[in-house]
Formats: sequence, structure tokens, C-alpha cells
Amino acid sequence: MDGLNSNLNLNEGAPPRVMPRIGEWGPLEVPATRAKRRMRWWVSLLVVGVAAAIVGYGYWMYTLLR
Repeated sequence: MDGLNSNLNLNEGAPPRVMPRIGEWGPLEVPATRAKRRMRWWVSLLVVGVAAAIVGYGYWMYTLLR
């Protein structure tokens, strides 16, 4: 009886990361590549900012204790 029923899933072999926002039946919460790239930049800037703040605070404490 499988020959009489068609498979309506057109994305059967594709992983969810390559089919973002495909509609009601698909994974809507999967971020697009552009959003992932943007988030990588924000995280990189955040890491550099936190590292700069820690180094600045350490230098300030060093000058106070000297």
C-alpha cells in the first residue's frame, strides 16, 4: 500500500540547519546564516570588550597597589 500514498515531505533528507523558515510544518526557530554571522560578530566584540575591561581593571588595581 505504500505505492498509493505519496510522501509529502519534500525536505526528507535535509538537516534542519539548511532549511530555515520554511513554514508551518518546518523548523521556524532555526536561525538563518546571516543571523548566525551577525551573532558571531556580537559575541566576538563582547569577548574583546570584557577582556579589555578586565585588563583595564587589573592595570588600575596595579597602579593603586604600587
